[in-house]
Amino acid sequence: MKRQFLTFAACVWASVTAFTQPNYEFRGAWIATVDNIDWPSKGNFDPARQRAEFIAQLDMHKRNGLNAMIVQIRPATDAFYPSPHEPWSEWLTGKQGKAPSPFYDPLQFMIEETHKRGMEFHAWCNPYRAEFQIGKSSIASNHVTKTHPEWFLSYGGKRYFDPGNKEAQEFVVKVIRDVVKRYNVDAIHFDDYFYPYRIAGKEFPDNKSFAKYGNGLERDDWRRSNVDSIIVKLSKAIKEEKKYVRFGISPFGVWRNERDDPEGSATTAGQTNYDDLYADILLWLENGWIDYVAPQLYWEFGHRAAAYEVLLDWWAKHTYGRHCYIGLAPFRANSNAIWRDKSLLPRQIAELRKHPEIQGAIYFSSTSFTRNPNGWGDSLRLNYYKEPAIIPGMPWIDSLRPISPVVKSFDVVDSSTFDIKVHKSVLEKRTIKWFKLYVSADTNESFVNFYSAKAIGTEPGADSCTFRVQLPDNKRFAHVYLTAIDSDGNESLPYADWPVPLRFEMLENEAWIVR
Repeated sequence: MKRQFLTFAACVWASVTAFTQPNYEFRGAWIATVDNIDWPSKGNFDPARQRAEFIAQLDMHKRNGLNAMIVQIRPATDAFYPSPHEPWSEWLTGKQGKAPSPFYDPLQFMIEETHKRGMEFHAWCNPYRAEFQIGKSSIASNHVTKTHPEWFLSYGGKRYFDPGNKEAQEFVVKVIRDVVKRYNVDAIHFDDYFYPYRIAGKEFPDNKSFAKYGNGLERDDWRRSNVDSIIVKLSKAIKEEKKYVRFGISPFGVWRNERDDPEGSATTAGQTNYDDLYADILLWLENGWIDYVAPQLYWEFGHRAAAYEVLLDWWAKHTYGRHCYIGLAPFRANSNAIWRDKSLLPRQIAELRKHPEIQGAIYFSSTSFTRNPNGWGDSLRLNYYKEPAIIPGMPWIDSLRPISPVVKSFDVVDSSTFDIKVHKSVLEKRTIKWFKLYVSADTNESFVNFYSAKAIGTEPGADSCTFRVQLPDNKRFAHVYLTAIDSDGNESLPYADWPVPLRFEMLENEAWIVR
């Protein structure tokens, strides 16, 4: 007989696949707006063209199997949305404080388009950078560096909030609270710039605030306490507004070297989170102040100072039960002989999947995939991300299963193809983000059950969706199961008639019927 495959939309169920495809996995990309790295392109201040560019990036990532976008909406104490606290970004309109014309709300647009494609939207904010290039950046008259110059310090040609200034901390928290309150974001995401990276021979000029607030602490401990303080405040504000909105941090890849701390990694990094950026990531994970960590492991296997495999193993052992998504570096493609190796990124993905404590990856950055460097976009689309994956749930936020969905209609297309329409239960009050379809098929009916079923694919939720199911003709029995997945990643038991699924049997004339 001709072998057939069970399909839905663009997803294909094959009997043999070259790579293990997790049912649950975070697959994200950073879209950087600072200095127009990814979006919008330099000099593009036309709203229609901006929207077209963003949609093109989303569609590229959707084709490649990604399920989350981490979009920079506050690159330098400015805004890619109408903010009551900060001016419009110069990278959006060419001049800080100038609104888009014709007017639109980029953040609302980006969230809607991202969600329309069944992807999560993580709002990426830089915590303390205020002026990207002193004397060169466009600064509006109502920018906080103008209204509260006493909150800021200059270092390395840039202007930063003083992390030791309590009023400055409260301002940042107010900005983030506003975003969570007004927009349907799935997460707030902060990068690695708390205290800035050290510049040789230059000390960060925070003597004044240390004298005022140091309270007898050593300066390094005081600096770490300042960063701890704002993380706690941000976590509290986010959860007060919407408990389901996640809080994630993407730190530099090395917490500490083991030469400085037995808990550190077997690395010799020149700077570290703990000792130079004053970010004690492990403390935040251990205390549950953040929901996920995305360490930037932008090195290759065997790197002399910071080997990828060493750091991957170290982070896997230091998640404290929170999620960990590994930051990978397609932007380095072809930068040297090592990064011209077409197998490098695929091997890094394969390696991180060996660690159950690691739930996925994020790629820096979005436009790195535009020209498909080293064929890595193809590797995702055709192999590693060929089958869709759901973003794993976070049981510490919500572990309650949604109510099972209901099969509303069942239509015969031909002897082996059926359309199944599924609805969320009328009793379910939570948002259903996805519906998921499983098939278990065998020649022997006794081996057919949900727990051995193959996950075929997903469709965006809301209230309903339709799956097209084509059953294989070399089996005698097939059972179809449908589940609902809520906005926290919790999956229901199969539809309401559980444990009895939709049961198919092939007749003598090789036509499938429902029993």
